[in-house]
Amino acid sequence: MSIKSASKNAENLLFYALPWGHSPLGFGRPTKRRAGKVSVLRWADNLARTRAEAGRKQAALLAEAPREQSEPMKQANPGHGRYSPLPVQIHPMTTKTKILIIGVLAVTGLAAQAQSAAAASPPPPSAFDEFVKDVKNPTDWLTWGGDFRARNEYFNNALTLSQDDAASLNEQDVIRFRARLWANARVMTNLSVNARLSAEPRQWMKNSFAAWKENADSSGVQRGTGLEWRYGILDNLNVQWKQPFGHEPLSLTVGRQDILLGDFYDWWLVADGTPGDGSWSFFLDAARVTYELKDIKTRLDLIGIYHSPQPDAWLPTLDYSKNYSLTEQRESGLVLYGSNKSIENMQIDGYFIYKHDDQVWANKGDNADIYTVGAKITGTPAEHWKYSVEGAYQFGSKGDSIRTSLASAAEYGPRTIDAYGGKAKLTYMFKDKMNNELSLVGEFLSGDDPDTEGTDEMFDLLWGRWPRWSELYIYSYPLETSGKIAQINNIGRFGLAWSVNPVKKLTFSAMYNALFAPQEVPTRTVAPGLFSGDGNFRGHYAQLVLKYQFNKYVNAHLWAESVWEGDYYNQRDQMSFLRGEVMLSF
Repeated sequence: MSIKSASKNAENLLFYALPWGHSPLGFGRPTKRRAGKVSVLRWADNLARTRAEAGRKQAALLAEAPREQSEPMKQANPGHGRYSPLPVQIHPMTTKTKILIIGVLAVTGLAAQAQSAAAASPPPPSAFDEFVKDVKNPTDWLTWGGDFRARNEYFNNALTLSQDDAASLNEQDVIRFRARLWANARVMTNLSVNARLSAEPRQWMKNSFAAWKENADSSGVQRGTGLEWRYGILDNLNVQWKQPFGHEPLSLTVGRQDILLGDFYDWWLVADGTPGDGSWSFFLDAARVTYELKDIKTRLDLIGIYHSPQPDAWLPTLDYSKNYSLTEQRESGLVLYGSNKSIENMQIDGYFIYKHDDQVWANKGDNADIYTVGAKITGTPAEHWKYSVEGAYQFGSKGDSIRTSLASAAEYGPRTIDAYGGKAKLTYMFKDKMNNELSLVGEFLSGDDPDTEGTDEMFDLLWGRWPRWSELYIYSYPLETSGKIAQINNIGRFGLAWSVNPVKKLTFSAMYNALFAPQEVPTRTVAPGLFSGDGNFRGHYAQLVLKYQFNKYVNAHLWAESVWEGDYYNQRDQMSFLRGEVMLSF
């Protein structure tokens, strides 16, 4: 509550709650009035003047009445009548006294309003909520839970970039069933073990683009329709130790864990270590040390990563997983990430990331040493505004297959990295009843220039290959970047985004981006005939999303995207994506 509203509450309290003879006017009980209320200061002054006037009248009356007084009384009260009290001095209220009264009444108003707010607090948990809480916390050292997600995804022309596909893989229709169980066990004070088991069977309604083995012959892998069971995997298994050496603000997490760095749901370079299985899992095998410098509002993270492409490399999987890969190469690295909030309404992040790639399979993956330095600034400069700006530069070396033109053959060779990227978002928050927000968004990721021999200008997203801004467009990149899904690069995009809550629990959002390609030739393409080689416009991108939160346990959404291809592509067809999802959390 502001000081102004507290004063108003105190004034209302005085006007309607004072006893007889203490009204703001100084006499009688206050009458009901809306306009022209007397201020608290004026009331205090009136009350003081009324009391002073009453005192003077009383003294005058006593002086006019002749009274006799006994000798003892005369001695005790010289110069006064027999029953005269000791003289009383009545002074007008001082300013300090008035302020004191106002302060007390303002505090009374605050307390009254706090009690009113407490009375309007949310209802207590339901019997079902209490049941869930008891089940999920059977002991004081164990917590567990789970979730189940069912989603039906349909997309067309994204993988093939054309309707004319001999293998009929342009249309994909799959139902994905992901189930997860997690548990947290506190072994001792500040030491806990975290585990999560995950599986995602898939029902293919159209001819599958993914290779999978189900009822196949001994030679191998088939593509087709039907139920693909896949496998179960421990996608989290780690030990977390807080304050390992006493009371210092230090924590250590070692093992398989989820690591997300950057703006919420806009994590740029560190978010998903397993792009090969889609959104099923996104863990990294890593050791993470976090140190909090609370005096200067700073947090430091030091992360070491050693990640294998095979699902069963470190831990056994449930059922067959040999034909699957989490990524295209063995990956290791080091991340140093710092975040500071010492400037009001602003957060400044800085980071250094080293990523080392080791090729495991022939004609798949790369060998690389990539060094990235970057920074991010986010803030709320005014009541209705917020922004985020991030940029990074990359150097090092990479060895993989590239072509200098669409007509030339791909050749393998190490090259020097000289790449850069950045993204920005500016949002106006209307702060109205429907929570309208309008954003201007933009991003630039450099592409490899075929005319610079020995240099690679392609910006690498490192561990950021996930559908950060588009569920559809990530599927268009395998034919452009050596079969790597979500390896987005050579792109400039800008546009508008809007979100609104038209009714309670319902969120609607829409986004438009114009997509460009800084370089006309995709040097890592495996299908050169699908690209024009003389155009820079990728196309128009549109997205519509409708989300509904039924309760704390159930939510659902409908998601639609489309890209109208530009002159960067040869066919200029339309890509489309549709998804319906229901998620249960326990």
